[in-house]
Amino acid sequence: MERVTISLDDGLLEAFDAYIGRKGYANRSEAIRDLLRAKLDADNVAENRATHAVGCLSYVFDHHQRELVRRLTHTQHDHHELLLSTLHVHLDHDNCLEVTLLRGPTGGVRALAETIMAETGVRHGNLHLVTIEPSAADHSAHAHAHTHDETA
Repeated sequence: MERVTISLDDGLLEAFDAYIGRKGYANRSEAIRDLLRAKLDADNVAENRATHAVGCLSYVFDHHQRELVRRLTHTQHDHHELLLSTLHVHLDHDNCLEVTLLRGPTGGVRALAETIMAETGVRHGNLHLVTIEPSAADHSAHAHAHTHDETA
């Protein structure tokens, strides 16, 4: 590990120290490392350099919207290789919250999230992506055929 020295003006350092105090960091170095990781990760996603990611997609939708639940379920089944889990919560008489965990190629994860958020009746959608390096044991890049039973 290398040691790096930086210069900060008094106001910025004071604000940074207050930040690390609120967030519970033990020291400035840990806080700076986390901020750098987050910024570099966001840059990789924004510049399409991240090949694989995990994502947390959260959205609120009106479950009375005609055919919306069927369309959402159909979309999720069509992209089952990207879905890890979905939590469904009834917020009130009209609104539901879903939180869906995704994993796979960054472009596929992003495209699926955008497809879901673009559905009529879905509102307040948000995708949080974290880049990952796929391991040899990663089963999201699987090599089996997908079949659709047209009789079902």
